[in-house]
Amino acid sequence: MEVVSPFLEGLEMLEAAGGDVARLCYQCGTCTAVCPWNRVRYFSPRSAMHDANLGLLEIEDEKTWLCVSCGMCESRCPRGVKIITLWVAGRRLLAEMGAYPADLKATIGSLKAEGNPYGPKEKRAEWMQKHNLPKFDGTQDWLLFICCASIYDAKTEGMATAVAKLLQKAEVSFGVLTDTDVCCGESVRKTGSEELFASLAQRNIENFKKAGVKRIVTISPHCYHTFKNEYPDLDGDFEVVHYTQLLAKLIEEGRLRPTKNVGKLTYHDPCYLGRHNGIYEEPRRILSACGELVEMAETGEEALCCGGGGGRIWMETKKEERFSDWRVRQAAETGAQTLVVACPYCMMNMKDSVLTENLEEKLQVMDVAELLLEAL
Repeated sequence: MEVVSPFLEGLEMLEAAGGDVARLCYQCGTCTAVCPWNRVRYFSPRSAMHDANLGLLEIEDEKTWLCVSCGMCESRCPRGVKIITLWVAGRRLLAEMGAYPADLKATIGSLKAEGNPYGPKEKRAEWMQKHNLPKFDGTQDWLLFICCASIYDAKTEGMATAVAKLLQKAEVSFGVLTDTDVCCGESVRKTGSEELFASLAQRNIENFKKAGVKRIVTISPHCYHTFKNEYPDLDGDFEVVHYTQLLAKLIEEGRLRPTKNVGKLTYHDPCYLGRHNGIYEEPRRILSACGELVEMAETGEEALCCGGGGGRIWMETKKEERFSDWRVRQAAETGAQTLVVACPYCMMNMKDSVLTENLEEKLQVMDVAELLLEAL
């Protein structure tokens, strides 16, 4: 049997980038068994862990960019290995050389120049004016942070608009800072761009503190995750809730009263709301107050990822490899008329898949806030 000696220089590079988690892996293969990629193509996190222990991880392989950071592998790992960290470490080494995939380069360039992955930063202020939203001035209870996707992508704009309208109906004291906000940086951090993430995070933290922000309600689970779990490491300590948590509380307090039955619904758990942060019940309480909730085959902690995390929302995915195609078929099998989401990335992917799977006459995709607004 051939004995392979570790490539020490490769080991040192990976460990310096944060890939030393591979040392904890004992090669059981659970991660590979549960990874959603293996429904559409072969992908082995177990093999990557093995190679990383030898300093032989091929970071320039396209597989380095596949991980969607859904967290399924980490939730099942018997040793609690932070497997996502290995993929981020490989990407970090490439990012230091500027070796991004072609479809990521424009996104990174826009984030550096405009503070968001989509386009001119002026559109944030234009969005605030278009919807006549109050500017946060330090006297309101909440800062409503609008996700970049909800401003720049037509498929998801209705999410933020619905949340704002519901908060106004419930007479919640809130304001926005869309003229100074920049991207939260969560997804770009997963592409290995640590320096860019830190720059974006520091800009937001400084703006929040300057404005007197104490409490933040987010549209995107990705914003929620990074404000709650990652900004504190950069001295950004704020009370953070996802909008589904706040809306569920407003219903319980009687400040929002759904009166219409909107039919049979099924709910898709976003990875960064569910597996990463344990928020499962609040969205379901809202939907149960609006109609008949039926669950899909995989739900809760076992929910299938839409495929948009880990920076993948900005990368092209082959038609036959889209997780969201699987997900909308699962939704259609429940007999529900509406697939309900609570994340802009999920919204974009599910709407595309409803079209490509020819389900537009059977299934509509709506956000929790949009559905609640319709039920009032």
